[in-house]
Amino acid sequence: MGVKRPWNIVNVPIYSLATYAGEKINMNICTYVSAVSMKPKIYMIAVDYSTHTYEMLKNGANAVLQLLDQSQINLIKPLGKKTGKNFDKHQYLEKKEYLSFWKGHTVLRDACAYLELNMLDQENIDGDHHLFWFEVKKSKTISEDGILMFQDLINQGIIL
Repeated sequence: MGVKRPWNIVNVPIYSLATYAGEKINMNICTYVSAVSMKPKIYMIAVDYSTHTYEMLKNGANAVLQLLDQSQINLIKPLGKKTGKNFDKHQYLEKKEYLSFWKGHTVLRDACAYLELNMLDQENIDGDHHLFWFEVKKSKTISEDGILMFQDLINQGIIL
């Protein structure tokens, strides 16, 4: 194996961003996630312009950021490699019994943490991602062990 590109050297956590429009939910996979303020706690999340998640957020959808557990590695392909534009992720997750509830939101069962987000701002940038800033309204840590990391995706051949 050759030398990694600089952005693949850092081993970052893997998240799923759940977006809600009424009863319908969509979830994607996020690695471009960063806490950018302590008080108030603010996160910046970059979302691909071509995704259903982007469309939902642009239309004011609510969101919950979910820190994934290693046991959820099987969700990377359906949530990250398929688009909610033509694949009903809610139906898929419900059928597989991967869903649970937290603070009135449908979330992934067995995630390491949940963060309920309130959109503060957004910015169009050149490139393939759109920046969103969110204030954390509520959060809950379930487990600090077994967090799914970027290197896990490389080790499993999901990302080359």
